[in-house]
Amino acid sequence: MVEHYLDTVGVGSSILPVPTSVNSAFWRIVFWTKSIGGGLSKKVDGMRVNQGIRARQVRVISSDGEQAGIMNLTEALALAKSESLDLVEIAPNSDPPVCKVMNYGKYKFQQSKKAKDAKQKQRQIQVKEIKLRPRIDDHDLETKLRHVKKFVDNGDKVRVFVHFRGREMAHRELGLRLLEKTIETLGEDVVVEKPPSMEGNQMSMFLIGKDFAAKQKAKK
Repeated sequence: MVEHYLDTVGVGSSILPVPTSVNSAFWRIVFWTKSIGGGLSKKVDGMRVNQGIRARQVRVISSDGEQAGIMNLTEALALAKSESLDLVEIAPNSDPPVCKVMNYGKYKFQQSKKAKDAKQKQRQIQVKEIKLRPRIDDHDLETKLRHVKKFVDNGDKVRVFVHFRGREMAHRELGLRLLEKTIETLGEDVVVEKPPSMEGNQMSMFLIGKDFAAKQKAKK
């Protein structure tokens, strides 16, 4: 039988002709999937989409969340196509499987964003350390304090400590003044989680960001 090809459609990197015979409606559904993001016969990220769905009958949920009833797969695909959307199998173990009409690309983007947000919330707090010398000059101190601000803005905790050597231990007040100056310079950007205290030959304190401290207080 001679077929007449009056239309073409792209599949992957190829341009394939679509027959206009009596059975052309079926072939148009097969070739249509590429244009709206479906696959000819594949499971995408663990979910069956469009022509990847194997069941002959499916229970369909419309794009507005309403029950559309049980349909043949061909009818369900046609419904999704009429809205330029995808047919996605969301409950493969149900009898019949449940499919939803949706924008699969948008759905995957939203899922990826949720996963990224959840990962950020679970982020481990790191303790950074900034070492100061009792007689540090103003330029070096400014550089160190910029690092402190960068760390607390990133949600990290910072241990700022003054290291004493030899006879410097007799002038601990210099270290205390240095840590107090650090707090004063950073101002409202930080909260003192642990005030200055001596530990061996080091005087240290712990700082966290103001926003992070507010979140911790809200959790309690």
